[in-house]
Amino acid sequence: MQMLWFLTFGAFIGAIASSGDDPETNPASSSPGSVSWGPRADSTSMSPKISYSTAGFGSRTASHGTGVAYQGNIGSPYCSNIIEVTAANAKEYKYVARFESSTMDEWSVAVWNKIGPDGKQGGWFSEPCKTFILKSGSIQYVAFDEDSQGGWAAAPGPFIPTDKQSAFASTWGEFDFGSVINTKWSGFDVSAIVAQNAGLDVQGMRICDELTQTCSSITANAAAINNAYTQENFDQGGIGGKITPGPVRLNVTLGYSHKPAR
Repeated sequence: MQMLWFLTFGAFIGAIASSGDDPETNPASSSPGSVSWGPRADSTSMSPKISYSTAGFGSRTASHGTGVAYQGNIGSPYCSNIIEVTAANAKEYKYVARFESSTMDEWSVAVWNKIGPDGKQGGWFSEPCKTFILKSGSIQYVAFDEDSQGGWAAAPGPFIPTDKQSAFASTWGEFDFGSVINTKWSGFDVSAIVAQNAGLDVQGMRICDELTQTCSSITANAAAINNAYTQENFDQGGIGGKITPGPVRLNVTLGYSHKPAR
């Protein structure tokens, strides 16, 4: 059974390839605001020509396939393209996601490759590459190697709900970093499709790229949707953030709740 996520992901990465030179930018109401990346204060001045760290990553796997069947770097050994890093060294990596909670809850988070260890689509069914508990007030950094595609799911409490097929069925974040098939463009989005299809809770999540101020967000129960995927638009392309070749700094807010401008 092909998950709807890969219908959205296929349209999504296709849109990156045809989007031209300008990344899609959200209105000011979705601005990520001021977020610290640890001791480095010049994240917005980073140049794509800088040499970035690969410490902790395994060997890169060769890419092949096209469209939804595209397989990029899944790491050798498997999952070694996704690593946890500290606040002090996060700035040294090219593609990084910074996770924090906007609630008092502890959040369970799982991060996976699009392609599972069996070489087939479905990394969200198998053991994820990384899992962690994000406590209230804490921050977790995760770095990704070149040409990595996949996603993460998050839910408050000690576990993430699953659907009847055992897929993670909470709100998802989806990523495509330095995609070879898309000439090194990157992209991301928030998706509620799997949770909605399973009739389960949709948690709030916002992802914003600090360097381009591009955002994708969904609030609890999909009450407010901005540049993100739901059941209603699963087959549309061009949704989410599209970022020209270079570094990516994603600020991921779990439990996101939209606060209208005063």
